[in-house]
Amino acid sequence: MFQGRVSFMDDIDIAALLVSRLCHDLVSPVGAVVNGLEVLEDENDAAMRADALRLVAASAEQASARLQFARLAFGAAGSAGAQLDLAEVGRIVTGLLNGGRIELVWHLESAYWPKDWAKLLMNSALLITDCLPRGGTVTIERHEGSAELRFSVVGRGPMVRLLPETERALAGEIAAGLDGRSIQPYLTSRLAHHVGAKLSVVTGVGEIRLSAE
Repeated sequence: MFQGRVSFMDDIDIAALLVSRLCHDLVSPVGAVVNGLEVLEDENDAAMRADALRLVAASAEQASARLQFARLAFGAAGSAGAQLDLAEVGRIVTGLLNGGRIELVWHLESAYWPKDWAKLLMNSALLITDCLPRGGTVTIERHEGSAELRFSVVGRGPMVRLLPETERALAGEIAAGLDGRSIQPYLTSRLAHHVGAKLSVVTGVGEIRLSAE
């Protein structure tokens, strides 16, 4: 369990590192859009232009999906006390993973959750996704017979990797310093602390489970 050991860092530093994470996530699809547009500008071959158009369209869609995810998972996501529809949350997480090496299995029914619980869910899904460098499946489910605001995110794949810095950040430990990658697990720990949830991570052969309750 990680709850109760969270250290706090300056909000300005958190904001700066989250911007770094967002920029890192957008560099690849935005760069691909730019490359595709350069090909369209210089290329006369019809087949090459068609390939470039597909690249631009796919990359723009990916950039849009990542921005939509970051807006809710990292941003204000409405006023204090706002609620988010889990159906919309599922759509956004699905869009984030669409076209990649990870398949999303969503077992949560449509319901309105407090925004910070929904943000905790989204960040937990992203964290587990980052633990599957070779792809796999991410399953989001509710504990059988549990209260409404509890969930587990289970990652399964050929390689499961929980980096030490990710584990430390998820535990709220900041003494060793954070960077643009470990800030997201740290944000997950802060969200859990804010809503009073206890986080636990269990790893096994080809599987990792993050639970919030």
